[in-house]
Amino acid sequence: MNGRQSEFRRRVVVVGGGISGLATAHRLIESSSHLPFPLEVKLLEASGRLGGVIQTAHREGFLLEAGPDSFISEKPWALDLAQRLDLGSHLIGSSKDYRRSFIVRDGRLLPVPEGFYLLAPTQVWPFLSSPIFSWQGKLRMAADLILPRKGHLAADSDESLADFVRRRLGQEALERMAQPMVGGIYTSDPEQLSLRATMPRFLEMERRHRSVILGILRQRGRRARAAEDSAGGPRYGLFVSFDQGMQTLVDSLQARLPAGSICLNTSVESLDRSPASALWILNLRDGGRLEADAVCLALASYQSAKLVGRFDSGLSEKMKLVPYASTATVNLAYSRSAVPHPLDGFGFVVPAIERRQILACTFCHIKFEGRSRKDQALLRAFVGGALQPAVFQLDDREMVRVVRQELQDLLGVSAEPLFHRVDRHPKAMAQYPVGHLEWVTEVESRVQSHSTLQLAGNAFTGVGIPDCVHRGEECADRILAELQKGVST
Repeated sequence: MNGRQSEFRRRVVVVGGGISGLATAHRLIESSSHLPFPLEVKLLEASGRLGGVIQTAHREGFLLEAGPDSFISEKPWALDLAQRLDLGSHLIGSSKDYRRSFIVRDGRLLPVPEGFYLLAPTQVWPFLSSPIFSWQGKLRMAADLILPRKGHLAADSDESLADFVRRRLGQEALERMAQPMVGGIYTSDPEQLSLRATMPRFLEMERRHRSVILGILRQRGRRARAAEDSAGGPRYGLFVSFDQGMQTLVDSLQARLPAGSICLNTSVESLDRSPASALWILNLRDGGRLEADAVCLALASYQSAKLVGRFDSGLSEKMKLVPYASTATVNLAYSRSAVPHPLDGFGFVVPAIERRQILACTFCHIKFEGRSRKDQALLRAFVGGALQPAVFQLDDREMVRVVRQELQDLLGVSAEPLFHRVDRHPKAMAQYPVGHLEWVTEVESRVQSHSTLQLAGNAFTGVGIPDCVHRGEECADRILAELQKGVST
């Protein structure tokens, strides 16, 4: 190995301290011991705290989540990261009691039929006996079993969620189940949402099995057999959290980064590249300047667009194309006796066709242990999103009033809460319109011409915590591979 090269320190700057940026920075540090040169990592965050939308608060015996309250175990990357951070003993699955959810119809909370998987039923009697759907709607959904697959269905074909559900399962399935269920995940308009970018498994089911219902049944059969054959280990269910809330993941990642590597209240005004040295130059809002061998922008795409515009206007224009939705969470704390509803589930979602002003509500103290005392109840409502932007614009007082009115109508809660907390996430949820994956391909093609630049965040290949972790770690790996090119051994 060339001694001079081994002594030459490389600096990587990660811009953005949300989960994407934290995962990127952690991966860089985690892999640095195997590098043929010293590595310095800087994580720049414009606000005064790390974690982005992830934030946990404790108040009067309640554990409050400002953003996501869990992540899914089906995608392994967040769970793997938690295990590498030695957080295994702090992981908890959702409660085994009342493991179900509700959908609002005509002002009533109706349980999602057992065996229903996002878009389609897999068990006959629970589906047939459910009052969520009319008999005409049930017959139309059952027609999926005999309908032909879409003609000329290529592996890379795409369509909106709404078009797919209407085509396979009918309008009522879209309005009463698919829209509220998927809306609760992506806060999106199903007429615009790309199925291939968000739920490609359903397109694959149609392509391989013709019927979505048959595809789900066969997939579940394979998973059940695999579960029986697999070695024993902790099983958390679909939703996983931490005993002290999601902030645990943020705090643990922060603690693993070297002292001095985190720069809070540090905003990047512009990004340039020196033609002479090929170093990146980050110009800071306070007038400072930072040089780096490589940069990862772990930001919303519209924020990254501003930074790349000075050296690649075409890339900047592409980055501006991703739409974003704004959402807010409203936590309301109660004495359990103040809530007449039995709360015998994890919460409910509200179809847009119901014309209400909340998207969903989680019964937090039921879903996960340790969110309140036994004699308390913690309800968390979601408002805004692509279909209800006006509700997000309400001030806090009016937003709480609207939420309380909805909970009174749906749960019978008329008492004043012990306290409430409103958390806003403006332009935080990337929307994936039809053709989104083609956009990702075009952006990544342009980024390849800037070999030591990477783009992370929820604008690309998934909006959930596992997706953001995976994207950040991939960006870190690509940066390290590029920095090692030309290092002789």
